[in-house]
Amino acid sequence: MSGELVKVVFRLPQDEDGWPPAGTESMWANRRDGDCVELNNIPFFARGFSSGDVVRVAADDEGVLWVEEAVKWSGNCTIRIVPIGGGGEVAARQAVLDAFAPLGVEGEGLARFNLVALHVPAGADLHAVKRLVILGEEDGRWHYEEGCITDEWRAATGR
Repeated sequence: MSGELVKVVFRLPQDEDGWPPAGTESMWANRRDGDCVELNNIPFFARGFSSGDVVRVAADDEGVLWVEEAVKWSGNCTIRIVPIGGGGEVAARQAVLDAFAPLGVEGEGLARFNLVALHVPAGADLHAVKRLVILGEEDGRWHYEEGCITDEWRAATGR
């Protein structure tokens, strides 16, 4: 049934430092035609994907829907922020979300790893968002990782 909310699972290859800290990541998606779904969450660990991307899935013998490949990119970006300080982890994560909200960027925090995953919509002012990302790191407020970026993000100067 198209539009049905389903759980999908990504396999996560680890780097030499053992990151990410898990072998899989699951997230919600809306079923599309055939074996395709549209991601409905911001990935915390899966690299190269953003909310709104359409991916092909395959069910295993237990009915788990494993992500096989991207079918259509949304044009959205995923940026991950690890806050530094800020009066406690909860307050620090909220400060990150509050800083990006005026730019139309939403996010979600993961307490266990003091991590914020940001969803940067394709239509956002990428120069302003990138500027804030870079300045926050330069000011010592956070570290960041570009989880999924577009050519437009790469071209944005951030200055």
